[in-house]
Amino acid sequence: MSHSEPATEQSHRLPLTRPTKGSDAARAWLIGLLAGVLGLSPWWITGARLPLQNLWATQVWPDHMPLALLPLSQYELTTIVALLTVGGAAAGLSIRIWSPARRRLVTWCGVGGVFTVQLVATIQSFSVLHQGLAPGSMSSLYFGGLLAGVIGSMVAALVALVLISSRSTVKATIGCGLMAVPLTSWAVEWVVGVMGYINVPTAVPSIARWVPAILAGCALAWCGFLPARRLVAWVLNLAFLWVIPALFTSVQYVLGTRVSAGDLPEMLLMSRQILAATLGPDGGALPTLLLAVVIGLLGVGVRAVVSRRRSRQGVDSTGLAADS
Repeated sequence: MSHSEPATEQSHRLPLTRPTKGSDAARAWLIGLLAGVLGLSPWWITGARLPLQNLWATQVWPDHMPLALLPLSQYELTTIVALLTVGGAAAGLSIRIWSPARRRLVTWCGVGGVFTVQLVATIQSFSVLHQGLAPGSMSSLYFGGLLAGVIGSMVAALVALVLISSRSTVKATIGCGLMAVPLTSWAVEWVVGVMGYINVPTAVPSIARWVPAILAGCALAWCGFLPARRLVAWVLNLAFLWVIPALFTSVQYVLGTRVSAGDLPEMLLMSRQILAATLGPDGGALPTLLLAVVIGLLGVGVRAVVSRRRSRQGVDSTGLAADS
């Protein structure tokens, strides 16, 4: 017993080993890898068959389309945005919760993990698409347009990751507001993937309309008003909540119609008209903006009340200790 006790005491005195740069980098890369997979999982659980293509070289049944890690189609562009950006946002949130000492190193290693998944998915999917498209200028334009959309979505994923993983409350709040609409679309894709298009409850679209406002409002409640620079996050989050759904609606409508397919001037004109109508007073954005503001204000009020009660309890306990 006399020999074992000093050894035990000495073991308790040993300092905890700090994680090395290599271990932090590997962990962050793995987090990014898993986050990238999570972002694409709603598409993969459906079987990941390439959607039917208007410019496909041969007539093929949907079940006989080749496997593709991304749902490349002009009808699925907003879905692609959601799948890719949620991967970046999930990695950013994980890094923020982790809060490592080497934040910059970990962030960029997380970016590397997310982009590893997304780059592999992009190369595989566009290789399959290129092999099956009929030759011609329309196919080249279609291929290039989809590629530009995917690259833009990957850049948006990078922005979301960097903002949400930041130590700054303002930047993290802006990142959450930026992701409110894509995250809702991603969640709807999960419902569709699990239940199938036919079995999706009719209430899902109605609920999905309000979810971005709830998410943005919760982010604003967490952010608060003070210091005054945090009001920038309020303005930007409400702007995102107003503009991003309108952009999604405009893109989905224009690319989903075959009337003006290939006529770029006509498509641009149509997109401007739909965007203007959606952003206007009849577009339906005002109720969601008001809901976000109300949730944000209520959250700030509740936090203020809780903070005051805690401070009073602290003063009371200090006074009691002094009296005793």
